[in-house]
Amino acid sequence: MKPIEPARLAGTSIEYADMLLLRFGEFTLKGKNRTRFEKTMLRHVREIVKPYSKARLLKEYGRIYVELNGEPAQELLEALVKVFGISSISPVKAVRPALEEIVEASLRFIEMLNPEPGTTFKVNARRVWKDFPYGSQEMNRLVSAPILKAFQALSVDVRTPELELRVEVREQQAYIFCESIPAVGGFPLGTNGKAMLLLSGGIDSPVAAWSSMRRGLEVECVHFFSYPYTSREARQKVVDLARVLSRYAGKIRLHLVPFTEVQTSFAGIGQDNLMVTLMRRAMLRIATTLAEREGALALITGESLGQVASQTLPSMNVIGRATELPLLRPLVMMDKAEIVDLAQQIGTYDLSILPYEDCCTLFLPKSPTTNPNLQIVEKIEATLPGYADRLAEAAAKVITVEVTPHGDERPADEADLIATVNEEWF
Repeated sequence: MKPIEPARLAGTSIEYADMLLLRFGEFTLKGKNRTRFEKTMLRHVREIVKPYSKARLLKEYGRIYVELNGEPAQELLEALVKVFGISSISPVKAVRPALEEIVEASLRFIEMLNPEPGTTFKVNARRVWKDFPYGSQEMNRLVSAPILKAFQALSVDVRTPELELRVEVREQQAYIFCESIPAVGGFPLGTNGKAMLLLSGGIDSPVAAWSSMRRGLEVECVHFFSYPYTSREARQKVVDLARVLSRYAGKIRLHLVPFTEVQTSFAGIGQDNLMVTLMRRAMLRIATTLAEREGALALITGESLGQVASQTLPSMNVIGRATELPLLRPLVMMDKAEIVDLAQQIGTYDLSILPYEDCCTLFLPKSPTTNPNLQIVEKIEATLPGYADRLAEAAAKVITVEVTPHGDERPADEADLIATVNEEWF
């Protein structure tokens, strides 16, 4: 039988909590890197907690305690479950480390959870304060006995209980908790370096961004727009997608690249079936320039093998040859249904399906090739007049903004501010 989530099934609020217990994810296994990862994790949690002036942090090996001191537990929980590196969170009730108070608080705790008749449970006590007069095993018995007497519909199962009441006895306080709420897990943001992601307005690339951040990458996004063929609504859609992603990262740097001149240079050359291949390679070249400028060590795309013509293995091979940077494809083996499900979970799906065009859908040929020839593609690029200059100009005219969860995105510098209000681009 699957373990229950007591507060969820009983419909109770977690506002009873005095503390939130944050458990670290898989990075705790990383040996010598552990200290660096934990410091990064603590810094990110501190940023989330900063607006809550009464809250205090207590760091312990493999976990962080957030002392609420009257701050809203549910509100903080909803923010903290999005922090990469946290595997789960437990709302904690704190009492004085005295047996009578621990038992009384445990009884109230079970009463609040209102378990159904027949629910199996156990008490899992841990004596951290060694001067406490009762050992861990003895505490299991001393706490569970009055619970079984008061709630006779409960039965003990020490192996696979549906409800596990945990008690930690420390010198200053005893902690009582039961629920373990899953968080995003993964690695703390930025602990595995920085990468540049090609962000379209579709479903896949925002999911690729989230998946990359979850693996500890700091992600900066690159979006290509083609004025006047793409609208302001299409541009705002991408900013809104970046804003959703910033809820997990604190902020997202978004680089907006004017792509009209590059894109239209491919029209009229008699190679319509190679348009998508040429566009994708041009995007990778420009993104590589930006990555080198920003200190990013890899590029990320939302490609999924076989999904469209440009994502067959031969196409991905030819397109990927346009850059010497590592090209990461987090979704490459995922089905579309899996990607859609994840997009819905992280909150980008509804934005992604808004019917605003992006530059990737412009000049789309009826029959794009699924098996491009690298030599032919490179020959076309070599014979296009001013091709390299157009790529360099697009990279030079990029607009960079910092997008935050609160909608106060702003240009990164004064030059970008001038470009942002330029009606020729927007």
